[in-house]
Amino acid sequence: MNGINGLNSVLPVGTGTKNAEGQKQVESFGEFLKEALNKVNSAQVEAQQLTQEFTLGNDVELHQVIIATEKASLALQLTMQIRNKAIDAYQEIMRMQV
Repeated sequence: MNGINGLNSVLPVGTGTKNAEGQKQVESFGEFLKEALNKVNSAQVEAQQLTQEFTLGNDVELHQVIIATEKASLALQLTMQIRNKAIDAYQEIMRMQV
């Protein structure tokens, strides 16, 4: 067992959902992160599309563009802060003496 992949088999970290049979399924931490990054990407794409439609003169209200852009910006800022905290935690673990 080596690295983070080894931990996934020992410690299933993440959120749980219920399947059709009512059994709880555990989502791995990696899958949770991937899903969160996909949501951030979707917000970025949506903001870009609305901005493009607005600049082309399509029927898009300015407030919709501003709200979508701010949501995408906040999601990206939150993602960057989480990344920074994860890197800090990793570095702190690496400094620990065994």
